[in-house]
Amino acid sequence: MARLLIVGGFLALVFWVFSIVDCAVQPATRHRGASKAAWIAIVVLIPVLGGILWFALGRRRRRDQESIHQTAPDDDPEFLRSLGKTEQDERIRRLEEELARLDDETDPPAAEPRS
Repeated sequence: MARLLIVGGFLALVFWVFSIVDCAVQPATRHRGASKAAWIAIVVLIPVLGGILWFALGRRRRRDQESIHQTAPDDDPEFLRSLGKTEQDERIRRLEEELARLDDETDPPAAEPRS
């Protein structure tokens, strides 16, 4: 029984130190729910439970960060496929009309030819 307590205590100590180091070396962008300092305090002050909370709730995985990345609608193939051909043609026509109107507004008036 004493051996089991010693081995369990040693494993808890190793897990606690590993949790502190992992929490400390992660960039601040990988901490979820609280600041980096708050997570380090949680892991240090609540040894085993703090480490479990860190790995279960506080640590943002790489795949979580990739899902945050957003693309502009015109760069998103799914969005472009969702547009119908007539919607695209209508949008292009409106943009061309707007460009022509802006071009007409900025052109200086043509000088009358001299005879």
